[in-house]
Amino acid sequence: MIISETGFAGLYVLEPRVHGDSRGFFMESYNQQTFLKAGIDITFVQDNQSRSTRGVLRGLHFQRAPYAQTKLVRVLFGSVLDVVVDLRHSEPTFGKYFSVELTSENKKQLLVPKGFAHGFVVLSEIAEVLYKCDEFYHPESDGGIHYQSVDVDWRLPSDKLVLSDKDKNLPSIRDAKFSF
Repeated sequence: MIISETGFAGLYVLEPRVHGDSRGFFMESYNQQTFLKAGIDITFVQDNQSRSTRGVLRGLHFQRAPYAQTKLVRVLFGSVLDVVVDLRHSEPTFGKYFSVELTSENKKQLLVPKGFAHGFVVLSEIAEVLYKCDEFYHPESDGGIHYQSVDVDWRLPSDKLVLSDKDKNLPSIRDAKFSF
């Protein structure tokens, strides 16, 4: 597995080694020993999966401390633009975003540490996203920032984006409550 730094502390793009032949392919999407050798010590406790259609934008979400989550995000089918915003006041990258296209073809994954808001927009007709979390979902700690809080190029016109009522009404990064 290739683990690439992004310029944001603790945020990595991972590229599994894919072994393909006429039958299809095999890949190791997660290996605790590989992570430990890279200095990444995480115990995942929950997997989440979503299926969405083109233009669906989910995010930008986080859980407040002490229930903040590290996530390992990948696409099982289709293509998404995965976006994270650094909410860690102590980092020089606070308030900045990182984005990467995750697809079932490129098999890239994004390791998102605690202290980031996370979201994605579906670029293909349909996409299925799977992400592992190192903390359980805790509804009372649920938080988020409005997708327009940071000047992200979501790659689709705003009139083609489909958001939940919850996501439409998230506060700006200035007004959101978090302490990372």
